Amino acid sequence: MLGLMQDWPLLIHRVIDYAALQHPNRSVVSRSVEGPVHRTTYAHIRKRSLQLAQRLRRDGIGIGDRVATLAWNTARHLESWYGITGVGAIYHTLNPRLFEDQLIYIANHAADRLMFLDLTFVALAEKIADRLPTIERYVILTDAAHMPQTKLKNAIAYEDYIAEADGDFKWVEVDENTAAGMCYTSGTTGHPKGVVYSHRSNILHAMAAAMPDYLSLASRDVVMPVVPLFHANSWSLAFSAPMTGAALVMPGPKLDGASIFSLIEEEGVTMSAAVPTVWLGLLQYLESSGEKLTRLKRVTIGGSACPRAVTEAFETKYGVTVSHAWGMTEMSPLGSFCTPKPETAALTGSALYDLKQKQGFAPFTVDMKITDDNGKILPWDGTTFGRLKVRGPAVSKAYFGLHENILDEEGYFDTGDVATIDENGYMNITDRAKDVIKSGGEWISSIELENLAVGHPDVAEAAVIGIPHPKWDERPLLLIVLKPDRSPTKQDILAFMQGKIAKWWMPDEVVFIPEIPHTATGKISKKTIRDQFKEFRFEG
Repeated sequence: MLGLMQDWPLLIHRVIDYAALQHPNRSVVSRSVEGPVHRTTYAHIRKRSLQLAQRLRRDGIGIGDRVATLAWNTARHLESWYGITGVGAIYHTLNPRLFEDQLIYIANHAADRLMFLDLTFVALAEKIADRLPTIERYVILTDAAHMPQTKLKNAIAYEDYIAEADGDFKWVEVDENTAAGMCYTSGTTGHPKGVVYSHRSNILHAMAAAMPDYLSLASRDVVMPVVPLFHANSWSLAFSAPMTGAALVMPGPKLDGASIFSLIEEEGVTMSAAVPTVWLGLLQYLESSGEKLTRLKRVTIGGSACPRAVTEAFETKYGVTVSHAWGMTEMSPLGSFCTPKPETAALTGSALYDLKQKQGFAPFTVDMKITDDNGKILPWDGTTFGRLKVRGPAVSKAYFGLHENILDEEGYFDTGDVATIDENGYMNITDRAKDVIKSGGEWISSIELENLAVGHPDVAEAAVIGIPHPKWDERPLLLIVLKPDRSPTKQDILAFMQGKIAKWWMPDEVVFIPEIPHTATGKISKKTIRDQFKEFRFEG
């Protein structure tokens, strides 16, 4: 016997339809690439998305076709997603921070037919266009007044492109399991791999992410997704914000501390989400300028481990609640969120910040387990380390164009992270499996050492890698980037860390360097660091 409910497929166009109907005048504010701040509404976003869908259909774009986007967070980029998925096509976000060869590989592997790009990236596209044979047209996200002279194939200004359609168009109805979006992993080892999101997975993920214990979005919120749309669905905010009627503030290309601060204050942003480097930049701006945050209520930090000092600074100095999140491209991406449960709600002081260092507990749509290398399930006791594995309706079961099996016999995906889970369900990543330092048969968490070092008042950023050791297999090397005009010694750094970790975890050496390399997604590039320090040897 089946239920007697209506068949109502979970399709992305329903999100913008809902926002336009129930929250038509809710604002979408963008700092444009051209410069001025642009203002629109959800009702207008929907109208223009329909125009785009209609125009794409005239270009022969339809179900299953891939359309690349190479763009910052703006209203035009947002409406392009709804227009692309509205004809059954697939938005494919390209990360402009990748190397040219990686971009070429990704666009060709996906066989993108069109590319939507910001003015910022026209020169980049021109450099690689001859090696992108599947691209039929380049749509530049600007108007005729700012349209540059370009050699790009069939190039047209976005505003002219959609002006050729009146928006009298009906969304294409597809099965909810139809592909809607693509995002490639950053490819730290081997070629990047394509993750393919469905309409259903995106909707379920956005609904889970918006819940009170997670992003906690409501129509009263003003949300600024600093995390780019090209970083795994911007952590669902392109869908969960309009789904809840929250207003959007899109920061465009300016992500420095001063620019982020001005938008927060001028637009009344109540919630924002970004990687730790963005928040470090904002804190440094606040420290140097003496400015105060008067509107911001909460921030979500993910992408890499959040230094404890960042969490404490936001909460104690500026009254902003920090939530630590974790996820990955293969998970759409949110996998856990660190918010209080009744069992932890009474924590204060140091105990509270110990909890906030954890990545948190999984939402309803994510099953989680830790296992040993042989697949044996390990206990949730908060101390036993294991391989973190996940499954759920917004977790990948395969990579695009590849036929390798990426799931275990129970359907779990191995995240590549090493983690503990405590008795209350809070997960704590101790390292990437490839980054954990193995010393004398025991594991040392490079992430924990980095977060501790960043707590030193003179330290801007820190990275830790394992260096081969003749007796202990590996020992930790701590790399430090100092804040301007600061000059602590190695002994100062180690003295600060003393007593906060086990003695045998203490780094064997501290090296001060001018900068730490990062991946295209803003994470510390351990691979690059290991290459740079491959000849390093400990003395004695």
